[in-house]
Amino acid sequence: MHQQVSDSELTLMKILWSAGGRATYAAVMEALAEAGNTWQKNTVITLLSRLVDKGMLKTGKIGRRNEYIALVSEADYQSAQARTLVSKLYAGSAKGLVATLIQGEMLSEEDYRELKRFWESGGGEK
Repeated sequence: MHQQVSDSELTLMKILWSAGGRATYAAVMEALAEAGNTWQKNTVITLLSRLVDKGMLKTGKIGRRNEYIALVSEADYQSAQARTLVSKLYAGSAKGLVATLIQGEMLSEEDYRELKRFWESGGGEK
């Protein structure tokens, strides 16, 4: 199972995933700046190092620059986190999660229709 990451680490992972799974430090800083984030260089380097230590990223070299490469896809991470959530909060019952989404009015009618089409088309089968 993939390790849990902090919100800040997840921000960096999302940047890498949106860049096709790899980005240089400069590209990460540029994406952060575009999003209005003003983290300092040391903060970003520390977070990237933690992600390497957690096995979420690896580093490579492009000339003299570091490139960060995601070792975990966004879909795999989301799936693992969803399993953890269902296991921890709903004793493994996905039905409990869906019931909460419906009762909490977090699922729109359109969401429901899309999920129904997905299920009926066999999209839920592996």
